[in-house]
Amino acid sequence: MTHSERMVDFALALSQSDIPSDVSSLARLHTLDALGVGIAASGGLVQQQMAHSLLKNQAQGLCTVLGHSVSTHSANAALLNGSFIHALEYDDTHMASIVHGSAVIVPAALAAAEQNQLSLGELTRLITIGWEVLIRVGLAAPGAFQRRGFQVTSVGGGLVSALLSGLAAGASRNQLVSAQGIAGSQASGIFEFLSEGATVKAMHPGWAAHSGSMAATLAIAGMTGPSTVYEGRFGLYNTYTDHADAASALGQELNSLGQAWTLREAAFKLFPCCHYIHPFLEAVQQLKLQNSSLQNIQSIECKVPQGAAAIICEPWRRKQTPTILNEAKYSLPYCMALVFLDIPITAQHFLSDTVNAEAVAFAQKISWTPMLDADFPNKFQAEIEVHHTSGNASIIRIDQVKGSADRPASVAEIETKFKSNTSARFKTQTQNAVIDLILQGANDLPVAKLSELLVSR
Repeated sequence: MTHSERMVDFALALSQSDIPSDVSSLARLHTLDALGVGIAASGGLVQQQMAHSLLKNQAQGLCTVLGHSVSTHSANAALLNGSFIHALEYDDTHMASIVHGSAVIVPAALAAAEQNQLSLGELTRLITIGWEVLIRVGLAAPGAFQRRGFQVTSVGGGLVSALLSGLAAGASRNQLVSAQGIAGSQASGIFEFLSEGATVKAMHPGWAAHSGSMAATLAIAGMTGPSTVYEGRFGLYNTYTDHADAASALGQELNSLGQAWTLREAAFKLFPCCHYIHPFLEAVQQLKLQNSSLQNIQSIECKVPQGAAAIICEPWRRKQTPTILNEAKYSLPYCMALVFLDIPITAQHFLSDTVNAEAVAFAQKISWTPMLDADFPNKFQAEIEVHHTSGNASIIRIDQVKGSADRPASVAEIETKFKSNTSARFKTQTQNAVIDLILQGANDLPVAKLSELLVSR
């Protein structure tokens, strides 16, 4: 069988009762986190304008748009919600595969579940399937998409979204295989946004969720797509990566479907900026606990894993002097400077109008060199060496980022994050109702109950 056929067979055979209870609970917790992040970002100017443009003159549909009281059709909702969830770089990650899972899986699954009037349990099942498949797509070629200039969440996420959208609509086995093949012809998402801090990266998972929805619709209507979309001569891996053995590696990864649950390895993000920066922010926090004075700091040298440096360090002069906040989210020195200066790194900071001039000035003290013993991307590590005017030096090392499976975030921390992200949109009563429904709601509850809460105040 081809890889897409194997994925379809796994998905069709998996029932809600087959999913271990802790995995199901994690799927719900990641869903809560993603919705909160998306609601926070929906208040941004770019996101507001995007929603206005796409929703005007549109007929009402069944699908929720985060942060808005109007509903729309599934493909539109998937595009908007995926773009919102990813906009702040506050969404979850499976580190080893470099996959932003929820940013593409949750909008695709939620829109499909609302469109087809499914239950909360079915939504959880779709989200679990999405995670288990998408992680394996990334694990087959870790870092290889990125080296070629593509985001695996975007180019691979469209294929997985097609599978989820088709499952929700009751597509046949052949249609589900074709849907993935059709989505392969819509795969996109390049990293050139980094050169200017362009906001288009936010759209990467949104477009993947949108293309998956459209691909499923086309497959059900009779269009066919190649069953070899992953491993073929012009398939996903041969086109978008430099990894010659990726297709065979995916075959090995698929062997553990239903046995090893990779969602258990997914990490939550505790700062709204590039995940590679997070361990450095922790290091600064630790340093400040030891010595809160900034007056005697002469310079800071960071040791950065090579795989992360291309995103958060290069070109260094530009990283030290970001001019727009969307660029600053990927700037190691700027984000570190915020923590040194006790400026809270919140969603609202990166939704404001201008970079902080004091943080840009402080960033000039920071430099970087490669971390030669890094275990990237399995671990997001950091080391900082702070040189003081007295001649002394302090060294802080973080061997794994907080929020990862090795150092997990608690349920209470994710609930607090959700409340912080939704405080401008929801009253406390509504916040608690959403948390209770997503984390504790019965499997047979209709997804429409969640939709009603998401459009309330």
